[in-house]
Amino acid sequence: MLVALCAMTFNASSELTDDWLFGPLVCDIYNSLDVYFSSASILHLCCISVDRYYAIVRPLEYPVTMTHRTVCFMLANVWLWPAFISFVPIFMGWYTTEQHRQYRRANPDVCIFKVNMVYAIVSSSVSFWIPSLVMISMYCRIFREAIRQREALTRTSSNILLNSVHMKHTSHSAHHSHYLHPDRRPSDISPNYSTFTECPEETEFGGEVVMALGDICPSKEASPRKSVNVSCDTASSGYCSGGSNKRSSSGPAPPPGWRPSCSSTVATRDLAKAATELNAQGASLRAAGKSWRAEHKAARTLGIIVGAFLLCWLPFFLWYVTTNVCGEPCETPSVVVGVLFWIGYFNSALNPLIYAYFNRDFRDAFKNTLMCALPCCFSCWKDTGTAQFV
Repeated sequence: MLVALCAMTFNASSELTDDWLFGPLVCDIYNSLDVYFSSASILHLCCISVDRYYAIVRPLEYPVTMTHRTVCFMLANVWLWPAFISFVPIFMGWYTTEQHRQYRRANPDVCIFKVNMVYAIVSSSVSFWIPSLVMISMYCRIFREAIRQREALTRTSSNILLNSVHMKHTSHSAHHSHYLHPDRRPSDISPNYSTFTECPEETEFGGEVVMALGDICPSKEASPRKSVNVSCDTASSGYCSGGSNKRSSSGPAPPPGWRPSCSSTVATRDLAKAATELNAQGASLRAAGKSWRAEHKAARTLGIIVGAFLLCWLPFFLWYVTTNVCGEPCETPSVVVGVLFWIGYFNSALNPLIYAYFNRDFRDAFKNTLMCALPCCFSCWKDTGTAQFV
């Protein structure tokens, strides 16, 4: 907006009238404002790219690095450094050649911005070349990190999906019964507390575990809870196995040649615990995915802005440096120079449109800014819109 108000208006007047109507002092002010606001606009894009780099590539360092003091320091430099390549050298006469100064004294009604080679290299480096290298470097790192995070999220999603499928299969298998093979080592059970009764809940359980007998197979014959080593294996029964001579008469007898086995409720509790952890992982993954999409939407917006910035300003600065280094043999027609200037100006008009299209917060902020700047127009528009609904 400042570029449009302070630079584009004077340039448009000069292009339309083919003359300078405002005198030598306003010519210096116009050239200073042109360089100042164009440079500040480019440096703002550079700072935004650095901010996005820390937010996406180094998220843990972001709250520590991008503090309020850091942001104020960056903004101060964004608005201070352009002054050293605009107002100071232009009003001091350091930007141009002695020949051009004599020409301006002889022709006060002509406003031509003719610079020397040193000023061209220094000003273009501060305004364009260094910020461009920073932006390209930041965006390349952001792009690589975006690919890495997307692959990591894909792998995590796949693992959680596989765990969910396994949990469903295991919980379905928990309703089936099991037997022990005859050659398996008998379970070591504390004396006077063995009992054989059908377990209320069953699940796949292989191997040897230590558990409380009262928790495994509740029974009327079971006295105070004792520790028992139970060997369980996949079979097709639902009985408790042990080394006691007493057996309960409840339930049908197991087939010949098999020792009965008991399904443990411990595995069921493990399944419930694993399901809780799985749900927590899923919630964490959804939150991470939401944050990832928000950050990378901002990164995509930044990529489009950087691309538009390079397309608009690169031709101008290539011409700007080449003509001043080459000298008179590289003189360019005024029409081409005017087109290059307006392509660069177009970038300043394009950035708000890109931000407004991709960022709702920016749309709201831009709308509030316009409402503060033009309260009458927006109050009339609001009244008209309200009247239509009424």
